[in-house]
Amino acid sequence: MEKGDGELSRMDDVSNRTKINQEWARFLEGTDPLLRLGRSIFRHLPSPPRCKLCNAPFSGPFTPLMRAIGKRPWNRNPQLCQFCATWLMRRGPGGAEITLTLLFADVRGSTSLAEKMSPDQFSQLIGRFFHAATHAFAQRGAIVDQLVGDEAIGLFLPAYAGPFHARRAIEAARILLRATGHGTSHAPQIPVGIGVHTGLTFVGSVGSAEAFTDFTAVGDSVNTTARLASEARAGEILVSHATHREARLDSTHLECRSLALKGKAEPVEVWVVSGEPRFR
Repeated sequence: MEKGDGELSRMDDVSNRTKINQEWARFLEGTDPLLRLGRSIFRHLPSPPRCKLCNAPFSGPFTPLMRAIGKRPWNRNPQLCQFCATWLMRRGPGGAEITLTLLFADVRGSTSLAEKMSPDQFSQLIGRFFHAATHAFAQRGAIVDQLVGDEAIGLFLPAYAGPFHARRAIEAARILLRATGHGTSHAPQIPVGIGVHTGLTFVGSVGSAEAFTDFTAVGDSVNTTARLASEARAGEILVSHATHREARLDSTHLECRSLALKGKAEPVEVWVVSGEPRFR
């Protein structure tokens, strides 16, 4: 029996989506041949800052050429060039499930802080927090997923943060705490709590072909990281067991907590990092 036009169309849609998702996977894992070629070429051109995906320079003598071919900072995330950020999205919504490390950082007690400040003062405080978070993410090869409200989210993708993405996320968390005044004899300039978790996550564009919502990460790993950040006290980095194992974090002198996280059937074991992390 011949297949009807509707069934053939659905099969074509499934085949096309599978192909797009495979391209996303190669892109995000750093195995796409064109991406690897571009990274190899662009890294020799001056000068930083660069696109986190393809190494295209955003400044220097080649800036006019880069802009002419779409290699300019993307308005939704200036760590990516517009070409890289929209290349796969132009093919339609898609993405891939990959193992990566996520970092969620929250300003603790932001409601109380806002009550004690003028709106302008609070805005400046959050601005300093976002600046510190962006700098910490950039230092350790993360992509800024969101800077919203009182929260900063970084994605440590294997292709760009490297095979030690879990370790780099913990290091970035510590850089952020130092930048906001933690670890000194004085009260922190900005009270920050951080959650770090490693797991399988869907990364891609979410929405319709006409209006994707964003380049983002979704899934249980994202929710778990958010819950960890909400449980972290000011000056604490709560590291999940998965990240602890992946990063080979030395937990000899670290506190271990068992947390009952919202939406989790079983308690979640975390390690508390408040000083300089050590790795095995």
